[in-house]
Parts: sequence; structure tokens; C-alpha cells
Amino acid sequence: MVAISLTALAGSALLLGTTSSMYSTQDAVRQTVAYGMAQQLMDEAVGCRYMEAGVDGHQYPLGPNWSEMIGGTRRYYDDIDDFNGWRNQPPTDLYGVPLGADNGQGGQRNPAFQCRAGYFKNWRQEVDVYYVSDADLTAPLPAGQTSDYRAVEVRITYNDPVSGPRQLAKLRRIVTYVAPLQVN
Repeated sequence: MVAISLTALAGSALLLGTTSSMYSTQDAVRQTVAYGMAQQLMDEAVGCRYMEAGVDGHQYPLGPNWSEMIGGTRRYYDDIDDFNGWRNQPPTDLYGVPLGADNGQGGQRNPAFQCRAGYFKNWRQEVDVYYVSDADLTAPLPAGQTSDYRAVEVRITYNDPVSGPRQLAKLRRIVTYVAPLQVN
């Protein structure tokens, strides 16, 4: 009886260790995927122009205009400030196709190469763009104040049904406005 009890106790300790290891591995996979998603979204944002053509580099407020919001996607975002306030769950590509199913061109990839259905349903993309102080690039400026520097911040969060939301990845990049040369 004692031997069976000790075996059961050892088995439960081994099972607990294995379960803990599986959760750690799953968390590491999520963080790796989240970092890649954040990097892709950051590249998409900072790969755009600093400002809308014909607009002052110190525009306020930041955000997309009505024509860029057509369809509720990022397809028509053509300058950095358009990304301000972007929130999307589950995450999609710029055409609005769910990640894991997109082919990068607004369509779906072959079903054999898609993520498991619903894999990203608890994931969220968030982007904020805001002006920062010339003297301290870590200090956001109060609403209405502008500078030659904007921060672009991308966050990927996962809403765990058991433990709640958790930020998996956060990237922040500073971009600067360079006035066009005046030719005399």
C-alpha cells in the first residue's frame, strides 16, 4: 500500500513538471509569434510616408482620414499617422484577411498551409502614434503639442481565457520629420 502511494505521489509530481514545461513552451511559442507579428506591423507602419502629401509635418490630431478608413482595413493607410489608434482582434493583414489564412495579397492561402482555425481569435494588434519631446524622446507630449519626432508603438496581446490579457510583444520606434529642401 505504501509503495503504491509513493508511486502515485511520484507520478503526480512528474505530471506537474511535464505540464509546467508544456505551458512554458507554449508561452515561448506565443511570444515568438507575437514578436514577429509586431515587427511586421511596425515595418508596415514606418515603411509609409511620415505625413500625408500636401500636409504639414506637424499635423494634429493623428489618425486616418475618412477615405483611408474604407472597409475597416489598413489597405489605404499611406502615412505613419494613419496607424494611430489601430486596434484589431483577431489580427488581420492589411487587406482584412485573418492572420494565418492570408496569402499577403488580399486572398487566402491553400488550406493545407493555414493555421488551425481560431488560433488567433484571442490575439490583439494595437498601434499608437504620438509626438515625443525633442529633448527627451521617451517623453510623450501632451495632446495638441507637436514636435519633429513621433513614436510608433506596436503591441500584441493575448487574452488568456483563464488568466486574462497579457502583453506578449511591444515595439517602439522613433521617426523624425525632415522638412523638404527649399530650392531658390
